[in-house]
Order: sequence, then C-alpha cells, then structure tokens
Amino acid sequence: MIPLLATILAFELIGEIASRAFDLPMPGPVIGMVLLLGAFRLWPALLDRLRPVGQGLLAHLSLFFVPAGVGIVAHLGLLRDYGVAMVVAIAVSTVLALAAGALAFTAVARLTGNAEEDEEAP
Repeated sequence: MIPLLATILAFELIGEIASRAFDLPMPGPVIGMVLLLGAFRLWPALLDRLRPVGQGLLAHLSLFFVPAGVGIVAHLGLLRDYGVAMVVAIAVSTVLALAAGALAFTAVARLTGNAEEDEEAP
C-alpha cells in the first residue's frame, strides 16, 4: 500500500514541480491529477492498482478536516474579535465574484455570438 500511496504523491510532486518550474497559473496538485488521469488512460492497470488506495483515502476524508478544526479552536480569540468582519468580507466577496462571473459569461457570450438576440425575435 505504501508504494501505491507514494505513486499518488509522486504525481502530485511532479505537478508541483511543473507548476513552479514553468510558472503556470494552475496549482501543482491539479496538474498532478491531470497527469495521473493521463497515466490511467495510458495504463488502465494502474487505475486498478490505485483504486483501493483512492477509496481508502476517500473513506477517511473527514480526517483531513481535523487540522482546520484545531486551527479554529486555537484562534477563537481572533474569531471573536474579527468574526463579524470576516463573515461580511466573505459574503461581499462571494457576491462580487458571482457578479463578475456572470458579467464575464455575458461578455464572452456576446463576443462569440452565442447570446440570444431579443430584437430578432418575430
């Protein structure tokens, strides 16, 4: 099991190296995941060998949230002092991000000619 887990981590490391070496705007783990997907397509036996490890990781995914919970408990004082400001900042930034995404989608749809033209309707 350790060599199989090392294989998954090696793909993540390769992705991280590629991301930093070529100054790519994509996170290294995402690049590693795409490379791993490509390896699965080239060598289907690799998918069959790594499946139990992946399923084991997914079965215990909740353990990855423990450090975040510990961090929240460790910084309760900061949350008490700045919690309201953080919630407001998160809410406002979420609304702005949604608006920016909608505007960008609309602009791209108009530029590519995929927008519906209400004036052309009979």
